[in-house]
Amino acid sequence: MWSTSPSYYELQTEEVKELSTNIFDGLPLLLAVPQAAAILGISRAAAYRLAASGELPVRRLGGRVYVVTAELQQLIAS
Repeated sequence: MWSTSPSYYELQTEEVKELSTNIFDGLPLLLAVPQAAAILGISRAAAYRLAASGELPVRRLGGRVYVVTAELQQLIAS
């Protein structure tokens, strides 16, 4: 018999969305790559590799590389 309650996957997805919203509260619009790496739980080098490959949403300003906070939040939530 099938249940009408949300599936485990749906619950997990909602928990991730809620958690990602809480993580990003109060953060600036742009994050340094090492800050984004810490949020993602990956090394700084791995974050720079993802940025170079285009898998991490970055913008370059004044020779520095920044991760767009809102786009990082969308990436985590998806």
